[in-house]
This record gives sequence, structure tokens and C-alpha cells, in this order.
Amino acid sequence: MTPSPDDTVRLTTSQAVVRFLVAQHVERDGERSRFFAGCFGIFGHGNVAGLGQALLQAELETPEGEEPALPYVLGRNEQAMVHTAVAYARAKDRLQAWAVTASVGPGSTNMLTGAALATINRLPVLLLPADTFATRSAGPLLQELELPSSGDVTVNDAFRPLSRYFDRVWRPQQLPGALMSAMRVLTDPAETGAVTIAIPQDVQAEAHDWPLELFAERTWHVGRPLPQPDALARAVEVVRSARRPLLVAGGGVVYSRATEELRALVEATGVPVGQSQAGKGSLPFDHPASVGAIGSTGTTAANALAREADVVIGVGTRYQDFTTASRTAFQHPGVQFVNVNVAGLDAVKHAGVSVVADAREALTALTAALQGWSVDDGYRQEVARLRAEWDATVARAYDRAAAEGGDLSAQPTQSQVLGAVNELSDPRDVVVCAAGSMPGDLHKLWQVRDAKGYHVEYGYSCMGYEVAGGIGVRMACPDRDVFVMVGDGSYLMMATELVTAVQEGVKVVVVLVQNHGFASIGALSEELGSQRFGTRYRARSASSHRLDGDLLPVDLAANAESFGIHVVRTHSRKELEAAILDARASTTATVIHVETDPFVGAPSSRSWWDVPVAETSTLESTRRAREVYEQHKAEQRPHLTPSDPAGA
Repeated sequence: MTPSPDDTVRLTTSQAVVRFLVAQHVERDGERSRFFAGCFGIFGHGNVAGLGQALLQAELETPEGEEPALPYVLGRNEQAMVHTAVAYARAKDRLQAWAVTASVGPGSTNMLTGAALATINRLPVLLLPADTFATRSAGPLLQELELPSSGDVTVNDAFRPLSRYFDRVWRPQQLPGALMSAMRVLTDPAETGAVTIAIPQDVQAEAHDWPLELFAERTWHVGRPLPQPDALARAVEVVRSARRPLLVAGGGVVYSRATEELRALVEATGVPVGQSQAGKGSLPFDHPASVGAIGSTGTTAANALAREADVVIGVGTRYQDFTTASRTAFQHPGVQFVNVNVAGLDAVKHAGVSVVADAREALTALTAALQGWSVDDGYRQEVARLRAEWDATVARAYDRAAAEGGDLSAQPTQSQVLGAVNELSDPRDVVVCAAGSMPGDLHKLWQVRDAKGYHVEYGYSCMGYEVAGGIGVRMACPDRDVFVMVGDGSYLMMATELVTAVQEGVKVVVVLVQNHGFASIGALSEELGSQRFGTRYRARSASSHRLDGDLLPVDLAANAESFGIHVVRTHSRKELEAAILDARASTTATVIHVETDPFVGAPSSRSWWDVPVAETSTLESTRRAREVYEQHKAEQRPHLTPSDPAGA
């Protein structure tokens, strides 16, 4: 039935998009909020007269003194804008998101990395890249991809494999279906990720008579799927058979806000908890059941327990290779897995008993079903001993003795830098990181005191995420200080978002660790027999013609100052501590610049990560590394034995 003129409103496609986004709400557990917090964008010829005009019109139509319903934030790099949006969504437990628009061509394709990061981390973001003309009236366009074999492919088709949902709106009539499908995916915890709706630039500006019902307030309800009774019973049977169980807490525990339910389960049963990068914070570090990080960047406590665990209970984890130490972490010959996850894709991994359910609901059901069962006292004592040993290791790495009267004038190590920030920040403050050596050091060393106090992007581990991500976290959590930990290599990838922090008055504290190169890959290169080749920032030598000359005279502190940021240069632990306290007291963004020695690493996890080494080489260092590699490869396990009691 065609709507009557009284039931329609004439708007451009872009104006319709903006009005639709404003009307979308989300509800979970009785809490309702607007789903879209705003729109990030950089305008070019593809979207300036379309979405740009629509966002301007919406702002100008906002009553004086009120904030726009869909505020616009200008970014400096399209990829970084997506990172900021993703960090915001993670801090909001996926219950609020941003739209991000860019112009046709390189502006749009710059967002591809951000799309991959969002989808891999299962975090919602709506991407609105401009596209070429639907009418093809002006083709070939500036920045248009021309293929001899196809007339309907554009550069935006590269978003297809990176998006959980992709659509292209060739005609205005297609927009309602695309928007509804986008919302379905964005608000589904099991399906969420990057959603891309490409809109040709002529369609963006085209007017259409839209049904008013398209813009009515709509609430998307985020449910909590319950575990099926039979699946729960199978899981309980496996857990009750365990003598040395271990629970692996992933990001799903945090996103489901199931930390109290996790605490109740482990306090009732005594099951120790190891945590993935996304799951770190699901238990505070000092809880008796918390054995800290697990896997390649884990604690020796968690990894020792993992090696002997006979039942592994994964809750909200996708068992990424760092979590499983490339499938070498769990060595018990009869190890069984129970997998609780809202996504069926993750629930079936390692041939485990699959419990497809919301983490909070499943943990509550498991606690009730396991009433009266617990691990024995000997296992509890072993957990306590391993915890105490690791706590002592962290204390040595943080060098608390030096902080209490030793030499505070010496150049700090990276572990000491992390320790100073950890100890001087507030328990509710948030640490943000993504790439280099610091994510691994943070995973094993950082002592989390609040469920939302740890934000390390390690699904894609994208260099350059840190500053942009820190801005997103602070925008989502304005009552928490945000400490961005970033190395010089990652800083150089995307430092320009500091300008956005200044523009929006977003306070972040960026701890910029200068170690003159890629510390993480440098150490890995050495371990794999590649002698740190190409990992240090050095000039090309005139004699060797290699990058082994003097260190580059790069002044990153001066670079940060040029963006209008307050910068503090520190050269010792004492100066660093003073800078941290001053930054906390400040109301504006601060960059703390500190030099460290890249050759002083963090304590070992006594674990492994599978990075193939050259099978044949003339280099002795590579041959030795290959021998070690083959020893570890022999410990890899496929984990294909059924954990299902009925199928065993």
C-alpha cells in the first residue's frame, strides 16, 4: 500500500539516514538509551553535499542551548575515526555505537582496517562510505575503480569480507531495508561487528518521499539467551568429573556484565580463573580465584594450571591463539572443554560441550547446578601458592623496592613504567593499548582493580589504535581518567588524533614510551633467529648500506607539542611519577614522554606462540631457532576429542 502524502516527508537520502539514526534506541535489562552517540566524519567530494549537508542541517535545527541528537565529530584519519568509535562501543559494552562517514575513494578505503578490527573484536560500528554515481552520469569519476570485467564493482566492495553486513543503496527505496538490516546486526551480540552501507554520492543528495513511520522511535531489545537444559546438563556432568578444572574468562563475561555471577561461581566451587586480553578484569587481580592472564602473554600461575587442567571451562572467549598458546597451553591427555558463548561459532571450538547462551545467564545456571561440588583443598592450596609466586614476580618487575627508597634517578624499564602508572592511577581509571610489546607486558603484569579498567585491543592488535581508542574510551567514560600506553612505533602510525582530543576537549593521558624502534618485533626477531633485522629506527649506514647507523634524531615530544598538547619530558622513575600525578590533576590532555631500554624485557610467561621459522638457512641463529620451534610444534594438540559425555 502506497503511503498517502500526509504520511510522508520529503527528504534527501542523507537527511533520511540522519533522522533514522537519531530514532534508534537499545534496551537491555530494563535500561534504555539512544543507540547512536554521534557521527565521526571527514568530508570530501563524495559526502560533503550529502551526509555533510544532512548533519549540518540537523545541527542547525537543534534548539539553541541543546546538544544535537547526532553530534558530528571531525577526525583526522578515517581509520582512526573507526578505532575511536570501536573503543567507545567496547567501553559501553556494545550497547551504544557511532556512525562513521568518509568520502568515496581513499577516504572510504582508509576505513578498511578499522572495519576488520571491529568485526574481529565483535564490536558494533556503522560505516557510511560514499560511493560512485548510481546513474554513472559523470563516469569515470575521480578515484573510481574501472574494471574491464565488471561495471558494478567499486572500491567499497572491499568492505564485504570485513563487514558483518554489507549493502549498497543504489536507489532511495532500498534505504529502509538496508537500515533495518544494519540495526539487526549491530544490536545482536552474536552477530555484531562492522556494518557497511555504501551510498552513491548522487543518491545521497537525491530527494524522496519517505514514510513517516520510518522515523518513529524504535527500540531494539538485546536479549539474554538462556542455556538449553540438555546442554547445561552435559556441561555440568563434565565439570563435576574434574579434579583440576580451570575457567578461561573472555570478553563475553565483561560485555554481558557477568562479573558478579563469575565471582559467585568461583567462590562456590574454588575453580581458578585465567583471563584472555578481552576478559582481563572479569575478576580483580587480588581475588583468590584469579590467576591472571593466560596463554602466550600469561602469568606463570595460569599457564601452570592450564598445562595440567583436565576440564577447561571457556566463558565468552573465542580461544584466540594467544589464549591457547597456539594450542600448546592445555596438555592433560584427557582434557575436556565446556564452551559457554552467545555465538555458536565459538561454542563448538576444541570439540567442547557447547552451551550457546548469554554469559550471565549461563554462569547463574552453572552455579545453581553445581551446588555442593567444589575442588579439593589441595588444589586450592596449589592455586594460592602459584598466585603468590607470580605476585612476587610482578613486584620485582615493578621494582617497588626502588620506588621505596632506591635509585629513582635511573632510566626506568618498560615494566617499571607500567608499574608506576598502575600504582599511581585510580582503581577506576582505564589503561588503553593495542600493539607492540606493551600489550603482552600489560596482560601479564597489570593489576586490574575494576572490570572496565583494562582496554587492550588484541583481536587485531592494530598499531595506531592507542590514541584514537583512548579518545573513544574517555568519551564513553568521562568520569574516568584514561591512560594511553603507546610505544614510539605505534605512536608514529596515527598520532594526529591528538588534534581531535584538543578539538573536543577530551582529556587523555598518553604515556609515550620511546625505545627507538619496534621493541616487540625486535625481541621476536631475535628469538626467531632474524637478529632484530629492520626493527630499530636507525639511519642507513654509508659503509654497510644497511639500516644499522646512528639512531634517528626524532623528537616525538616536540611532535606532540606541535598538536597543542601539554607535554612532559621525563628521564627517570622520579620524574615519571611526578608527571603522572600532575596529569591526573590536570583537566586537559597530557603526553608524558619517557625513554626506556628495549633490551630489558618483562618476566617470561613460560609459554609459546607459533610464528614459523625458516626451515632452512645459512644463518646459525636461524638454525638454532628452528630447532626450538620444532620442539614446541611437537606439543601442539588439535583438541578434537569429544567432550560431550554422550558422545565420548
